[in-house]
Amino acid sequence: MEITGKNIALLIDAENISPNYIELIVDEANKYGKINYRRVYGDWTTDQLGAWKQKINEFGLTPIQQYAYTSSGKNVSDFTLIIDAMDILYSGKVDSFCIVSSDSDFTKLVTRLREDNIFVFGMGESKTPIALVNSCEAFSYLDKMYESQKPEVKTTKPATKKKVNTNGKELTSITPLKKIKQELKNIIEANLEDDGFAYWSVVAQLLQKKFPGFHPRNYGQNVRPLTFVQNMKEFEIKKHKTAIHIRNT
Repeated sequence: MEITGKNIALLIDAENISPNYIELIVDEANKYGKINYRRVYGDWTTDQLGAWKQKINEFGLTPIQQYAYTSSGKNVSDFTLIIDAMDILYSGKVDSFCIVSSDSDFTKLVTRLREDNIFVFGMGESKTPIALVNSCEAFSYLDKMYESQKPEVKTTKPATKKKVNTNGKELTSITPLKKIKQELKNIIEANLEDDGFAYWSVVAQLLQKKFPGFHPRNYGQNVRPLTFVQNMKEFEIKKHKTAIHIRNT
């Protein structure tokens, strides 16, 4: 499926995402095509979204109001975003959605959009539950993208509360590098040509489908995936004209 030249609906959960990420969000979404909708959801009568209000005009965002009708603590904006997404889907004006949130409640929405052959990519922090990450066709970890920026371009680092499990370890949906390497080996073995090499383009596509959130910056290297793999001793890269081949060593 072609993943550039898309008409995109960018839907942001402001109550779940730091406004300091907005430039990264827009830049990343622009890589996929044209952003037709730029909507950001939250209760704009509260002081908590004050920093987001400053970004609305600068980035051409449309704020969507959702009052908190109960005091249960449930993020009611989720429902407004979901209803809007379905309205946009039925309008037929876009062929791609970008859902920006670390909230697993949007997993069902993503799977429903994909049932209509809609390309869906997501953005959130590394605390995003794996269910939401894997329901998307591509997923970008905003905190890792932010960390990979050069120090001179950074502003104040977004303050986020890290989730930990009962053992005191930080929760993350980022796949361990060891697992990435093993799956990469399996994909290569399953797609070998007669010369004992596999086409890198095929391998890279299958790896991205298996792990939508994979990117070298998740492991501290802001480089292209091919460069990342090329530096691993477990793999051998061979280039012939415009074709790139790979095999396990």
